[in-house]
Amino acid sequence: MNRTVLIVEDEADLLKALVFNLRKGNYAVRQAMNGQQALREVLRAPRPDLVILDLQLPDMTGLEICRRIRADPTTRSMAVLILTARGEEIDRLIGFEMGADDYMVKPFSIRELLMRVQALLRRTTQSYAETSPQVIRFGLLRIDPDAFRVWINDEEIQLTSMEFKLLITLLERRGRLQTRDVLLNDVWGIDSYVRSRTVDVHIKRLREKLGQVGEYIETIHGMGYRLRSAP
Repeated sequence: MNRTVLIVEDEADLLKALVFNLRKGNYAVRQAMNGQQALREVLRAPRPDLVILDLQLPDMTGLEICRRIRADPTTRSMAVLILTARGEEIDRLIGFEMGADDYMVKPFSIRELLMRVQALLRRTTQSYAETSPQVIRFGLLRIDPDAFRVWINDEEIQLTSMEFKLLITLLERRGRLQTRDVLLNDVWGIDSYVRSRTVDVHIKRLREKLGQVGEYIETIHGMGYRLRSAP
């Protein structure tokens, strides 16, 4: 079955080019030219697997759309790729803080975009059941990889797809240092296209959501991160 990509872009020529190339890549493509239409498309069945999201839309910002996607438990696992002309580091960091999985700056290469889409869909839909068929317990942390659910004690917390993948990766390799480059390659999938600052932002967000369990993730200054070998 073709994966579904929703393109949210108000520039008609660019939207047409994106639709053409993604359909050529064998994706089922839906489109929206403003925020309200985008939010309706996000909720319409079948739900999109990935949203390509422009930041500057006529009725609301792409960041607000991203925030709403992450706030809704029924859509929070969607992959979100921000596409914008705003390429300053602060803009990237705000995008990641809002829950974006990746960030591309216009003008961009269609080939690179297709590679990123492929990598995001591969990473966010990977079956964890192959390696972790049962509920994982680690101190106060409980994870059901098959159901994409995480609890601290008995309180469920909401993670984005990349935060979930990052947590699983650290947990599977607990006690071992994971450099930023290793995490970029193994979690995001295209190491040369994503800056190492992305890892720091996602670790920060993951720690905040985990609360006291966030202390399980240790920073190895100048090198990377490590999940404690024991809670």
